[in-house]
Amino acid sequence: MIGGEEFRRHCIAAAMLAAALLALALSGYAGRDRLAEIAILAIFAMSLDVLVGFTGLVSLGHALFFGLGAYALAAFTTMLKLAPSLAIPLAVFAAGLAAFLVGILAIRVKGVFFIMITLAFGQMGWAYFQRSRGFGGIGGISGVGQLDLDAIGLSLANPADMALIAIVSAALVYLALARVTASPFGRMLVAIHQNESRARALGLPVQRYKLAAFTLAGAAAGFAGVLAAERTSFVSPDLLVWTVSGEVLIMVIVGGLGTLVGPALGAAIWVLLRDNLSGLTPYWMLAMGLFFVAAVLFADEGLYGLASRIPWTRRRRPGNA
Repeated sequence: MIGGEEFRRHCIAAAMLAAALLALALSGYAGRDRLAEIAILAIFAMSLDVLVGFTGLVSLGHALFFGLGAYALAAFTTMLKLAPSLAIPLAVFAAGLAAFLVGILAIRVKGVFFIMITLAFGQMGWAYFQRSRGFGGIGGISGVGQLDLDAIGLSLANPADMALIAIVSAALVYLALARVTASPFGRMLVAIHQNESRARALGLPVQRYKLAAFTLAGAAAGFAGVLAAERTSFVSPDLLVWTVSGEVLIMVIVGGLGTLVGPALGAAIWVLLRDNLSGLTPYWMLAMGLFFVAAVLFADEGLYGLASRIPWTRRRRPGNA
């Protein structure tokens, strides 16, 4: 039997899924493409929440694994000529492997040093792809192979179908990560976040758990990068720049740390504000900044905290009217 807090998260997640599917049915070309972007960023934000919200590891280099997933897919499909059905899991594995290798070094330090080492790795990845002629340099790689879904009547070249696949993928990633974070493994991550010294004193292999969380988060971010490449059939070094890591960190914090559904909500708010405000004023970034500052200052537990106050998300106790 799930607890009240978990029940609220699932209610909000279900409401967001229903809203996304309704918007998919009612939107035009641009709206459906925007929905696909939101769903992809939601996966990206949820992956970072595993690190920041549950494990207490604040990373400014998470875009490295997002970009590596996209570039790995591009390399497998355009250079090695692999079928996307094989290239996609290989690309996710490559991102997870990279996260494992980076994590071996990164988890040895804490606090601001962890932030700086992840930022350094992210910038090294960005610099490499920006200068690599084999990967197209600043021009990137176009013509990334898209998954053939003709057997079920879908095409990723169609924004409506791409949005549907992205939304379903985001829902599945949420369910998978919710299962992981609610497991004993997830409880141990929370214990490390709350008091690492006490967890270590109790015999918990802290470094192993941190490395596992870092690897899981990197693989999930790589999957988001794969979907981003599938959406546009194009990859570029811009996917790895440090500001992308900063943006997704804002989504996580404003949405609600350690909730999974909050970062997904933060991703939706980010895209909607960016697209609508940029058409209204050249100072749209200032307006977004003010909104996010207000959200952090006045919204307890971020946007998730506000959404959790909706009456129907609160489970009634037996015997209560």
